[in-house]
Amino acid sequence: MVEIELDGQKVEVVEGSMVMHAAEKAGTYIPHFCYHKKLSIAANCRMCLVDVEKAPKPMPACATPVTQGMIVRTKSDKAIKAQQSVMEFLLINHPLDCPICDQGGECQLQDLAVGYGGSTSRYEEEKRVVFHKDVGPLVSMQEMSRCIHCTRCVRFGQEVAGIMELGMSHRGEHAEIETFVGQSVDSELSGNMIDICPVGALTSKPFRYSARTWELSRRKSIAPHDSSGANLVIQVKSNHVMRVVPLENEEVNECWIADRDRFSYEALNGPERLQMPMLKQGGKWQEVDWQTALEYIANGLNQIKADHGARSIGALVSPHSTLEELHLASTLMRAMGSDNIDHRLRHAEFASGQGVRYLGSSIASLSSLQRVLVVGSNLRKDHPLFAQRIRQAVRLGAQLSLITSGSLFHSPDAWAMPVAHRDVVQAGMWAQSLANVATAIAAEKGLTAPAQGQVTAQAKAIAASLLGGERKAILLGNAAAHHGNAASLLSLAQWIAEQTGASWGYLTEAANTVGAQWVKAQPQSGGLNAGQMLAGGVKAALLLNTEPEFDSAAGAKAAAALSAMDMVVTLSPFKANMAFSDVLLPIAPFTETSGSFVNAEGRVQSFHAVVKPLGQTRPAWKVLRVLANLLGLPNLAFETSQDVLKQAVQEPLVLSNASQAPVQMRAADEAPCVASIYQLDGLVRRAPALQLTADARAHLKASSNAQKVEVAA
Repeated sequence: MVEIELDGQKVEVVEGSMVMHAAEKAGTYIPHFCYHKKLSIAANCRMCLVDVEKAPKPMPACATPVTQGMIVRTKSDKAIKAQQSVMEFLLINHPLDCPICDQGGECQLQDLAVGYGGSTSRYEEEKRVVFHKDVGPLVSMQEMSRCIHCTRCVRFGQEVAGIMELGMSHRGEHAEIETFVGQSVDSELSGNMIDICPVGALTSKPFRYSARTWELSRRKSIAPHDSSGANLVIQVKSNHVMRVVPLENEEVNECWIADRDRFSYEALNGPERLQMPMLKQGGKWQEVDWQTALEYIANGLNQIKADHGARSIGALVSPHSTLEELHLASTLMRAMGSDNIDHRLRHAEFASGQGVRYLGSSIASLSSLQRVLVVGSNLRKDHPLFAQRIRQAVRLGAQLSLITSGSLFHSPDAWAMPVAHRDVVQAGMWAQSLANVATAIAAEKGLTAPAQGQVTAQAKAIAASLLGGERKAILLGNAAAHHGNAASLLSLAQWIAEQTGASWGYLTEAANTVGAQWVKAQPQSGGLNAGQMLAGGVKAALLLNTEPEFDSAAGAKAAAALSAMDMVVTLSPFKANMAFSDVLLPIAPFTETSGSFVNAEGRVQSFHAVVKPLGQTRPAWKVLRVLANLLGLPNLAFETSQDVLKQAVQEPLVLSNASQAPVQMRAADEAPCVASIYQLDGLVRRAPALQLTADARAHLKASSNAQKVEVAA
């Protein structure tokens, strides 16, 4: 440790720290623009100049290492005058458009100009003008004349997102931040550039000119998409969600969020929102009141139960639903006498296991891993925030190995991070690849492998990597979880992890995949699984927050099976499943209801509604409670979502990835069903800006080509 004196206060910091770090520890604010705690030091802006005793001139606090006994003054005349001079230079070319700037009211330059800027400018020449640029549907670069060249956005791309999409061209007053030869910004984390831009150069294109920051109310929430459980601040005006930004939580999402968490709010007020219950009569949809719709459902379900038995009724539920909704759906189905409920719509194998499958370690620990093996995942697109953490670990020297297929890893740049070892094979051969790695480890340690494999060059390299280092993890991705041989993949991963001292587990697909297992939203005593129900195993189906045609492995076949059922009830915020549903019930999205999500590490995070329900929309837990009352089911009279949660979590959460399944080396018949990044759930599918991105267009093109091949066949 090194001790320095900062404004008369003794401060101890780690050797190698900068003066800025010492100031942060002491709680002393030093004005800055280019410095950001998550990015490398650039010392571009010089706004953080401080007075260091015995130094001939002011020094940048962000780039000046501390030395024993150093004396620093941040508020001396020398420091203040230096900072004021820098501010004068920064404002020379800055446009005078604060009244129309989207950054107005939350602009770092605006704030510091009040304290360090002059009341008038000595500069009388014409200001420089930078031509605007179109870099895609999410980030606006329409006012790049405001840019102060702090390069935060450039460094973010290189260091956090893993792609240098922006850079600085030219020099001096001709310098510009731009993409390479007119390309777009396509990173799945690109929206974070808007947050870290200290001026109004990079702004949100969907939010542009729609509200002023002082008009917005700020309310905390949790991201409803992937399993990171990112913490959000949702900004609201006139009962409309206007913007979504990250809420810093170092243990979960740090200070970042993925673009789908940031921009999916557009769907909340879109034209496809369902605002009234609807019944299909004579092939035509009619709006009805809640009492009529719920009585129709209750009478229909009672009739089907009387004619075919309770086991002829099933529920397909989305793992993006809240813990409370999933618990009530499970309780309702079992109270009716049916165990036919499942959230595993994209799975091909439905093996039951003890405990709840989860990440196998904390999310924060991903940043400090030394060895990582990822199996069956398009990590960067499936879990952008997990990929970001592993990217930081790789930057610090971690070795990343992977076993995957060409569709998930189509080029060395696909994951935007260096990959030390990779075995790219067809999905049906993943178990064999893991067996090869296990065989290589067994040969090295004098053991017997759990399955016969060959010590190939790739297997030997992956095994050697896992046998080295200290902090290690084997992570099974969405494709591995949905695989036709998922149980064997888990068993092999467990054996390898036990022999190498690694943790093992699933990255888990959705916001509440862990929570769905916890409240038993899957068959427990011989009920039908999602695959069996979507193959026509039931006469009536309740669809909670899901569109099986897009959310299940059955795909288009799901629509045919559901069309043949006697009754299909859809509970959704959107006009979904209209081709085969008999009833549509408008339920609240995550912004209009209270609830809880359980992320990949098993962290329970509750949230409140941030706006009032739209139209006649009602929280799904209330709808399920009233439906249970009409069906005459006992013990479901809850007054609040907190009451539901209290009952849901009575049974402790037992997180365990232990597998007793025998390893079977059979190859899966089909490639696993994996959702594209902007097709994961109904919310992102209906967000206009997200559907204009390069990822969404690539998915649309691939789907179109697949349909052409199917028609030709």
